[in-house]
Amino acid sequence: MRRINRRSILAGIVAGAVITVTAACGDVEPPATGGTDGGTTKVSIQIDGAAAPYYAPLYWAKEQGYFAQQKLDVEFLYADAATITKNVAAGNVQFGFPNADTVIQAVANGVPDVVVHTTYQQGIGALLTLAGSGITSPAQLKGKTVAVTSLGSPNYVQLTAMAASAGLDVKKDMTVKVAGTGAIVSALQNKEVDAIVFSRLRYYTLKAAGVQVNQILSNEYLPSFGNVVIAGQQYAQENPQVVKGFTTALNTALQDLIDGKLPAAVTMSVQKYAPSFAGQEQAVTEVMQEVFVKELWQSEATKANGLGYGDPAAWQKAVDAQKKYGLIKGDVRATDFVRKASS
Repeated sequence: MRRINRRSILAGIVAGAVITVTAACGDVEPPATGGTDGGTTKVSIQIDGAAAPYYAPLYWAKEQGYFAQQKLDVEFLYADAATITKNVAAGNVQFGFPNADTVIQAVANGVPDVVVHTTYQQGIGALLTLAGSGITSPAQLKGKTVAVTSLGSPNYVQLTAMAASAGLDVKKDMTVKVAGTGAIVSALQNKEVDAIVFSRLRYYTLKAAGVQVNQILSNEYLPSFGNVVIAGQQYAQENPQVVKGFTTALNTALQDLIDGKLPAAVTMSVQKYAPSFAGQEQAVTEVMQEVFVKELWQSEATKANGLGYGDPAAWQKAVDAQKKYGLIKGDVRATDFVRKASS
């Protein structure tokens, strides 16, 4: 059997594990679902980016029959976060799985979405720099070139907040470069930019690939929750059992992965949903064990209240931070759009 170099596998994640926008993007609307068939309700969830093993809990819930046990037939679609918030509100899809930063901005702009499951208990963004760059705080970004995936992305929101915390203006005090998700990590490695704001997962994959890199977690400056499950206000009000069934199934899957089924779930996810990650299963599992199991899916709040718990005080802190840095206007109350209980 041909031996696979572990460093090469891990390095491959940097290029291959990049989340890109695919189906149902822009102005293309997915077909509306939500009907019933023999007592089973058909629903769709639009996921932020593209199919990846990092979404293993959702795939595991389907393949293990947890959604079916709740009489749900779930279809997976993909889009960017901003599109997801709009499609969910419009009823084009029943559920969404976007980044929480985008959800807050959407709600602040009048989009009628509600968070029904706070899946990630903290943000997943980070400012990444090569070792020796001399950048150890947001204040040192002055005069530097920083890459984000787009000016409308959560990356840019996070960079804006980090800069503002040091009294800097992203438009005046630094050069912001847009690099696609497939090129942003390479831009850092090739020293085309001084820093990037992207997923904190890349810190681990870059380190494993032998690249010395430092990170500053955006969550320290802009409290957030990474990906969360949302539904339209009207749909959630009219279909409480469907929402409860969905989050119950997701929690069952999450608990499975926390309890030791993560390797199997990652392998299954690569085989059935994300074949471009073939050969990277072990590396992805290690990163997910270190980040998702230990920090993202669980917190003191979930230990006391259950997986997916939406802490209203923590959410309000995230809302207030966006307002403080001028990212949203007006008064937004977390209790108006975040549900505490996950099921």
